[in-house]
Amino acid sequence: MLNWKIILNIAKTHLVTKLKQTSIAALGVTFGIGAYITLVSFMTGLNAMLDDLILNQTPHIHIYNEIEPSKEQPIALYDAFKNSFNVVHSIKPKRSQKKIHNALPIINFLNKDKKVKGAIPQIKTQIFYIAGSIELGGNLTGIYPTEEARLFNFRDYITKGSPEKLQNTDNGILLGSGIAKKMSLDLGDRIQISTITGAVFPLKIVGIYQSGVADIDAIHSFVNLKTIQRILGEAENYITDINVKLFDIDNALPMAKEIEQQFNLTAIDINTANAQFDTGTTIRNLITYAVSVTLLIVAGFGIYNILNMLIYEKMNDIAILKATGFSGKDVQYIFMSQAMIIGIVGGVLGLLMGFIFTNIINTIPFATDALPTVETYPINFNPWFYVIGIAFAIISTFFAGYLPSKKAKKIDPVKIIRGQ
Repeated sequence: MLNWKIILNIAKTHLVTKLKQTSIAALGVTFGIGAYITLVSFMTGLNAMLDDLILNQTPHIHIYNEIEPSKEQPIALYDAFKNSFNVVHSIKPKRSQKKIHNALPIINFLNKDKKVKGAIPQIKTQIFYIAGSIELGGNLTGIYPTEEARLFNFRDYITKGSPEKLQNTDNGILLGSGIAKKMSLDLGDRIQISTITGAVFPLKIVGIYQSGVADIDAIHSFVNLKTIQRILGEAENYITDINVKLFDIDNALPMAKEIEQQFNLTAIDINTANAQFDTGTTIRNLITYAVSVTLLIVAGFGIYNILNMLIYEKMNDIAILKATGFSGKDVQYIFMSQAMIIGIVGGVLGLLMGFIFTNIINTIPFATDALPTVETYPINFNPWFYVIGIAFAIISTFFAGYLPSKKAKKIDPVKIIRGQ
């Protein structure tokens, strides 16, 4: 019958007497696990930040009326002209953006759906920004600012001002940071906008918006819904877009198809709209996890080599143990216990090292004009990374100790003693 107390005491004695080798083995585990925790926490945090930058602003379903030419062109209605040379062959759409008929009832219908977190209207139009002698082309979007903040983290992209200020100011505008920079404008200044019909309206800057995408910030601004309806001379039911946020993003594609069939509108789900971005995200995640796994495997081989050498250095001790009555199985358990002690101690120290390093990184300032709301380097403190780290430390040291200890089990003590 195995006496675990004796086995563990012998294992402990062997580790203490060869403290240098023991420390090297434990440090190998510590640095391997610590480097894994630091790398995977930082890289996944960075990937999540980049994803949030785009996806937080993107609705799960975007509903609008597609701009397209008339399906029945005049020339097709006359059989006599079929074989003639057609100078006028199509009639182009008259409007840059078609409104959604019965938009408000559709929004009410969607908001009653249990899968929908929120459905909100938008109005999009092309305009010119005018400040002094400077005139820039761009886009203006009418929104419900507080609802945008609730559903799409709109507040995170406002560097000056607030959604509530825009909501409560009828002639207010949330100006894109790129436009503000080009026109030397700031909070409280006034800017004129000109519609495609030539009508000019003065607006007061109540906030500055910065998405982190320079091309968007250089042309895009926001006003509240009532303001843009007044600018365009449209009624309260004039809506060009509906943005939908779901509780579960996996429902986006089937629900988009249902909306298209039910309301005869174009409905684009988030995965279709961001297919290329999703591909980039997948590749970044694959690289992150591939490097992390490679790091763990390299650490595992290092642990194996160190423990293997440790056992070969203790050949005399193995011979003495067997000569004094210990069986091959006892010897195997002794060296397995040594490996597991190294794995547990090194693994715990590795988790502590990773936690300290990631916290240090998380306090380093990350100052960039492109991402004004990000103050420090992003870290993903996912507890599963720590579970994987300690599990790998224990499993790798188990196998690293098992193979050499199996050899130690079969060693003939007579040959070792005679070899001396």
